[in-house]
Amino acid sequence: FGASVVALEPQPRVFRALRLLHGRTERVTLIAAAAGREAGEMELHINTRNPTVSTLAPSFIAAASQAEGWKEQVWDGRVAVPVTTLDHLIAEHGMPDFIKLDIEGHEAEALAGLSQPVPLLSFEFTTIQRAEAHACIDRICGLGHYAFNLSLGEENALKHTDWISADALRTELNALPQS
Repeated sequence: FGASVVALEPQPRVFRALRLLHGRTERVTLIAAAAGREAGEMELHINTRNPTVSTLAPSFIAAASQAEGWKEQVWDGRVAVPVTTLDHLIAEHGMPDFIKLDIEGHEAEALAGLSQPVPLLSFEFTTIQRAEAHACIDRICGLGHYAFNLSLGEENALKHTDWISADALRTELNALPQS
């Protein structure tokens, strides 16, 4: 397709796997860091049995501990990881065509490190942290005029044929069942 990819992965073991798989791919830049509000370092809470739900957000862990379907998750490891900002990545690598954030309850903090509109943006949310999704919408609206859509679960398909307003998305998020 000719696209270039800049991918962040803060988990050392997962980063090593990505480097083995894509480290020699010409148009892929792998960065062992997380995205955040400001550059520095943060503590990553690692779920060693399910690394895809490792998180920088203690609030995510707290919400999960009270939610059906999440109670068996255990964040049993911690590691300090470097943090960069989306603005810094844009300055270093250029304006992206698309940003995808899938960072387990830390999406709004990553968006706080973005001060300019981008063409397309996707962020993950869970119903156990609806306020985090609303904070993402607020931040995105603060950057410029955007229209929204929704993809539920792992469908990888947009729910609406026409893009919707931020208010319509908020209403829809609030109406989703907890599960």
